[in-house]
Amino acid sequence: MRIGIVGLPNAGKSSLFNALTRAGAGAASYPFTTVEPNVAVVPVPDDRLDAVAETVAATPVVPETIAFHDIAGLVRGASRGEGLGNRFLANIRETDAIVHVVRAHGDEQVPHPEGRVDPVADVETVETELLLADLEQAERRLERVARQAKSGEAATVAEEAWLRELVVALGEGCPARAVPPPARAPEALRALSPLTAKPVLYVANVGEEGPAEPPPELAARASGAGAGSLAVSARLEAELAELDAAEAATMRAELDAGESGLARLVRAAFELLELISFFTAGQAREARAHAIERGTTAWGAAGKVHSDMQRGFVRAEVVGWDELVAAGGYAGARERATLRLEGRDYEVRDGDVITVRFTP
Repeated sequence: MRIGIVGLPNAGKSSLFNALTRAGAGAASYPFTTVEPNVAVVPVPDDRLDAVAETVAATPVVPETIAFHDIAGLVRGASRGEGLGNRFLANIRETDAIVHVVRAHGDEQVPHPEGRVDPVADVETVETELLLADLEQAERRLERVARQAKSGEAATVAEEAWLRELVVALGEGCPARAVPPPARAPEALRALSPLTAKPVLYVANVGEEGPAEPPPELAARASGAGAGSLAVSARLEAELAELDAAEAATMRAELDAGESGLARLVRAAFELLELISFFTAGQAREARAHAIERGTTAWGAAGKVHSDMQRGFVRAEVVGWDELVAAGGYAGARERATLRLEGRDYEVRDGDVITVRFTP
């Protein structure tokens, strides 16, 4: 899962990235500190995995991971190449979802590129550039597809009609996600890869003593766009990230700061992409978390573990993580009849512990 962190210069993107990854990406009070995207692969904290591993004496513990891409700040005119915009837009295109960091604090020591603090206006500036970039790309692809559609091939004709509808929508300020691709051309969206089709999470960068919720106007915009929103103090998280785990926990308790920004961001990202986690674990074997799309079957989950398991799938032994822990292990779960056999069409639930039986 690749998450692109975007926003205007000085919105707090690199500070948030540093806090989340401890990767030490450059952060300074001037634009374009980050030219090439910093990428860090970080573990997804999950107390359920730790509990399962302890219960069945599994080692090592291998969490799921997320790749965070810290992408340099967009500026007005980025769609026309201003401020290295073309490179930045290409970096965003390679991600699965967008974390849009928006400044919501009034620290005068950090200059704002527009000279004011207005979260919704900042969102509109960035999203306008993404829309314009999508419009230009859609128009170019429409020219090619329109020529190909003269052959009468059904998928190409369907793609042409979709592109014409999409160009109109983008020109009216509607994102690509509002125009679903045609059933007859399922690859049309992938071929275009529009920026405004990606799921979005707005992160309000608040002050160290700022509110725990994003500004109401930003939350309302997110709700209307089908996006997520949350508030994080990038500066506070960066300061806490410099401490060891015990010191950070003590400081959070003293500040009443709640759970870490990473944990909240990860949960929101999972919800945004409709992901869930299942676990595999065994005595003297690793305990591992696997992220899958909600609705994935046991057969699909087997492929996530190993292609051989999917190819030779026979059945899956399944137990909820909490039921496994309560029973003290697999033997106890069998005695309680909470460990059950499921076929290939079983829909995996969040927190399932699965052992795949397969023929090599």
